[in-house]
Amino acid sequence: MTTTILKGVIAYAITPFDRNEQLDVPLFRKLVERLVTSGAHAIAPLGSTGVLPYLTDEEKEAVTEATLQQVAGRVPTLVGVSNLTTERTIYHAKFAEKAGASAVMIIPMSYWKLTDDEIVAHYDAVASRINIPIMAYNNPATGGVDMSASLLKRLLEIPNVTMIKESTGDVQRMHYLRRELGEEVAFYNGSNPLALAAFAAGATGWCTAAPNLIPTLNTALFEAVTDGNYSNARSLFYQQVDLLKFIVATGLPRAIKAGLELLGQEAGELRSPLKPLTANERKVLQDILSTIKNQ
Repeated sequence: MTTTILKGVIAYAITPFDRNEQLDVPLFRKLVERLVTSGAHAIAPLGSTGVLPYLTDEEKEAVTEATLQQVAGRVPTLVGVSNLTTERTIYHAKFAEKAGASAVMIIPMSYWKLTDDEIVAHYDAVASRINIPIMAYNNPATGGVDMSASLLKRLLEIPNVTMIKESTGDVQRMHYLRRELGEEVAFYNGSNPLALAAFAAGATGWCTAAPNLIPTLNTALFEAVTDGNYSNARSLFYQQVDLLKFIVATGLPRAIKAGLELLGQEAGELRSPLKPLTANERKVLQDILSTIKNQ
């Protein structure tokens, strides 16, 4: 198994649609290229920002292939393959591996509340069918399941599961994970407003959609932390924290689409039931971006 460890800023791409709400692959490739050339350390399609649950199997495959072709090995790729059933998760994980993904990310999605044993069996079944690393994604706000540290520890006993993404928004949870799971475990922050605190807690990387709008600030924050310059890191974080809070509060796909447009970048349409930001929300976002630009 390739033991790829992702580090730094892992950028999430939005999935754009045309006016008929059909997948716009050419535009998606342009947006991915923009993330690569702006300095992202890795590219992650098919996450919450990429509206994974709103896509058909064929659309997921098209997005996966477009990502791998556009990135062309310049940076690692982390492909979201989560699905309600184990069978479909295995299918998409195998597809991502065959397409050339560096790793896959899986959140336990379920209509019914899953037991710990069911979750372990789910990850184990997927891991047994692929040879690339798996990032276990904990986000109870979207997945409906809060995976405890003891459960995550069980998942890490599965050879392919080598990374944990924590998105509960609880920085104490991150310190607990580091203490309980050990220094050798790679864990990643998925809560944008906790970027600085998560790095201070020992996060290996930051999974975020923010590089679509402020890539330089995002990578500079990681570099400052890596250099041990926490005074500079705090300053960089304070410059972007309002935007980080805004994109989470208003919904990542909606906020990133609007932000790209305000920056003069075509961003396509949303797929229903998602709707664009309101005029007032766009004004707030515009003011935040203007403030960042003038700092």
